[in-house]
Amino acid sequence: MSARPPAPETLAVHAGAGPDPATGALAPPLHLATTFRHGPAGERIAGYQYQREGNPAQDALESALAALEGGAAALAFATGMAAVDGLLQSLPPGSHVLLPRDCYTGLRALARDVLPGLGIGTTAVDMTDPEAVRAALRPDTRLLWVETPSNPCLEVTDIAAVAAIARGHGALLAVDSTFATPLLQQPLRLDADVVMHSLTKYVGGHSDVMGGALVFAAAGDLHARVAHRRHLTGGTLAPFNAWLLLRGLRSLPARMHWHCRNAMAVARFLAGHPAVSRVLYPGLPDHPGHATAARQMRDFGGMLSVRLRGGRDAALALAGALRLFTNATSLGGTESLVEHRASIEGDAPVSPADLLRLSVGLEHADDLIADLDHALASSPGR
Repeated sequence: MSARPPAPETLAVHAGAGPDPATGALAPPLHLATTFRHGPAGERIAGYQYQREGNPAQDALESALAALEGGAAALAFATGMAAVDGLLQSLPPGSHVLLPRDCYTGLRALARDVLPGLGIGTTAVDMTDPEAVRAALRPDTRLLWVETPSNPCLEVTDIAAVAAIARGHGALLAVDSTFATPLLQQPLRLDADVVMHSLTKYVGGHSDVMGGALVFAAAGDLHARVAHRRHLTGGTLAPFNAWLLLRGLRSLPARMHWHCRNAMAVARFLAGHPAVSRVLYPGLPDHPGHATAARQMRDFGGMLSVRLRGGRDAALALAGALRLFTNATSLGGTESLVEHRASIEGDAPVSPADLLRLSVGLEHADDLIADLDHALASSPGR
């Protein structure tokens, strides 16, 4: 009888790790070297030559991420956007990509400002509607990009359904699973080809380190092309950042349990408040994607958005009156954050003007609810 494979919580603690053979240290060593000794003809004596080509901390992190996602290989990058760019710019010129209508604003800007110059076209589509996805396919569509749950409207896409559409068309499927983390959702097990994480968020978990990653279902041609591009363009992850991210990964299961519990409590409170028109959280039964999220996620995550009856003014008033929630960009840290996304998106915002995105942190849920309750008391439209 074969042994049961380790649970994700166990993998998060042990993957890519082990006692240091030189010292027995349980914490992995940090090698900051930019160059490594090699032989007279360039022979790699210990497997490394130059930091941009690879370094021990980055290799350990990649090994751990691949294990958690059930992938064959992973590539770490300096940021999440570097990972996105590394994949999209590895597509052949003339490629067409389907993007989600609701997505991270950086992806939308990349599609608008950079990809056309590389001969890569894009179309935004409602990824939650399989028929809309099929209708948007073109003969030159090479990649479908899914973001689930999406940023900032928390739309949920059926990964397996879109994977079947992509496979039938001969295209690849990539999934941005940043909100879900490898603990809550594993797109490769639902037939995605690549999963992307902004490691800056929940994997780092403390708002003090940046990084991104791609995890591949197969260590084949696509992985090789992206790895080659990363080597040439220098989007690699610094050793110290890799070391911090690997450390963050060890506590991810415990933190995500608390994030999810707090977010559900906050979502339920907001859903019953008269100043709130809608709460966007997949864990609520009335969310359009609740059934899909329940099927493909282990829990519903720590992110939610709220729309205010009083519109933009009410949203800004609420954001300004909060005390425990800090107005700041990013997400996934120990502290709770709030952001009016439309104000951050520049001159042509896409997010609803009445929407606030909440990254629910690790404070006590009762304190977070009290903060929201007090701030909502003065919100227009109550």
